[in-house]
Amino acid sequence: MSTTSPAGDEVQLVADHVGATVAQLERRIRARFGDRGLTRAARDLADLVDVVQQSAGASQVRLHRTTVLARAVSVTIVVATVVALVITLEEAVTEGLDNGFDWLPLIESTISDIVFAAIAVLFLWAFPERYERKTLLGLLHRLRSLAHVIDMHQLSKDPEQVSPTYTPTPESVSHGLDAEQLHHYLDYCSEMLSLTAKTAALCAEHSSDPVVLSTVSTLETLTTELSSKIWQKISLLPRPETTR
Repeated sequence: MSTTSPAGDEVQLVADHVGATVAQLERRIRARFGDRGLTRAARDLADLVDVVQQSAGASQVRLHRTTVLARAVSVTIVVATVVALVITLEEAVTEGLDNGFDWLPLIESTISDIVFAAIAVLFLWAFPERYERKTLLGLLHRLRSLAHVIDMHQLSKDPEQVSPTYTPTPESVSHGLDAEQLHHYLDYCSEMLSLTAKTAALCAEHSSDPVVLSTVSTLETLTTELSSKIWQKISLLPRPETTR
């Protein structure tokens, strides 16, 4: 699914660019914090970008093949139903069913055949998108879980701990970061949440299914809300003193 810019150019989110940005973020986190949990979360996100790229591409091909097959079977069912009804009516006319009650079983049978054929056609018509929807929703579920994992990494990073007036309690969990490190850590979490939303948007690039699009929108809202909480923490960090 692509959009058009005001200049008329086609604008599309590219998986390679998202993957490169995630890989760069992982290197930045590793350079500053080593192989911490946040670094592994970035690696998991990079793996998911690859999976989404491969699955979405394969899904597009599979959707086309399944759609062609489903349409062919649907046409066959419609043609077979029409032929069967025509033959049945011809036999009824040939046998000369003059009594109105003799036509009742034929009418009931005709209605049943039409109803069952219509149900079969509707099922086959919607089957390809429903089949691919399951794959994309599975990927989106993994991305939602990763968003919550990223949020768990930042939950214990209390900005109050870097304040000179901070008094810990016996149950306080020390994150061991100074103000500058904590600022970078929280900023990395916010960037990762944004890239998680971008990875989810890659699913929408290959699907027009309303359920998939709605799930992508919900995931984007979730990551935005989680990122807002992180920036509230960042705003509480002491500003570095400026020298005159």
